[in-house]
Amino acid sequence: MSIGSAAAVEQAFLEHWGRLLALLVRQLRSLDVAEEALADAFERAVRHWAEDGVPDRPEAWLHTAAKRRAVDLMRREQTLLRKLPLLTVDAVDAVVAENPVDLLDIEVEEDPSTIPDERLRMLFTCCHPALALESRIALTLRMVAGLTTPEIARAFLVSEPTMAARITRAKKKIAAAGIPYRVPSDAELPPRLGGVLAVLYLVFTEGHSASSGPQPVRRNLCDEAIRLLRVVVSLLPSSPEPMALLALTLLQHSRRDARTDSAGRLVLLADQDRSHWHRTEIAEGVAWLRRAAAHGAVSPYLLQAAIAAEHTSAATASATDWRAIAMLYEELEALTGSPVVRLNRAVAVAETSGPEPALALLDGLDERLGAYHLLPATRADLLRRLGDADAARAAYTRALELAGNAADRAFLTQRLAELDEAPST
Repeated sequence: MSIGSAAAVEQAFLEHWGRLLALLVRQLRSLDVAEEALADAFERAVRHWAEDGVPDRPEAWLHTAAKRRAVDLMRREQTLLRKLPLLTVDAVDAVVAENPVDLLDIEVEEDPSTIPDERLRMLFTCCHPALALESRIALTLRMVAGLTTPEIARAFLVSEPTMAARITRAKKKIAAAGIPYRVPSDAELPPRLGGVLAVLYLVFTEGHSASSGPQPVRRNLCDEAIRLLRVVVSLLPSSPEPMALLALTLLQHSRRDARTDSAGRLVLLADQDRSHWHRTEIAEGVAWLRRAAAHGAVSPYLLQAAIAAEHTSAATASATDWRAIAMLYEELEALTGSPVVRLNRAVAVAETSGPEPALALLDGLDERLGAYHLLPATRADLLRRLGDADAARAAYTRALELAGNAADRAFLTQRLAELDEAPST
């Protein structure tokens, strides 16, 4: 397989997986058949594009290949499919959904670029309240964002078999419970919002700090989460939570070009070249933060966006108002009880009060964040600042064992080397 075709398949996956899968689910009314057919199409692309060249419109090629595979699958299993529940595409389609999918309709060629984007349908289906919150998020990461099961497992800090079983159960429940494949009505939207926002933030987080792979940032996931957030904001223009989350993601994503150097190594916030930050996105993020704050309701997303705004508003690292950030984290921890928030609060406290009180804040977190590499990495940094090289070395080693991203591992390896090179006192 040529480098060009390999890159083209990867790029097509990043750009088109979610949209094509959502479209196929609408056409086939089966999550499993749609996913298997699309996966087969990408496997075929690996072979055919290397031999025949990359098509002018990769998404159309993939859509056609996936539909042909789906027809083969459904012809072979049509008797079984008649006995299985299918997704209801819309509330008015309940009767239609009781009948087999018309294979002739599936075979009709369609241009996916001319069909309305179906990902919101997929998003709200995967986030249906009949599913457990963890299942909603995991299923959406798989079906909408295209993350692999190992990546999702790392995001949830659980084993791969556990996550695979969770995704499978969620798909089965969607079919068995007759969960409709549609965007909720206006009356249904508000109570469904929390799960959708949690999903989108986790998608963004995986893109902002990739759990595995050679790149620390997966910009396509960040862009996808922000794009879908804009759609949610347009659906609920008077709801402050989507605005706050949009503000948060814009502010965090605005620093993407400064977070790694030319060799792909991580650059800490204090060392970033702020001239590379995207000021237009910062201005937009601050504007959404102000609009959300004007509603008067304090939420976790609002507080996190306020923290991000403190960082992006500082002209230099030394000008950062760490005291304000520490106070915001304290308020956020009181609101959420999150151990990750406590970890971030410790980092801010270290800047205002030194490493000793920050270390004290980490006590008790190992039971809740035992598989999270940033906990021992943070502890190591604080111990290093206190001059305890041996304890810092042990903590860095533990962080290196847990880190899944190549850039994180390179950064931790460098920190260990710096400890070894430092003169003993």
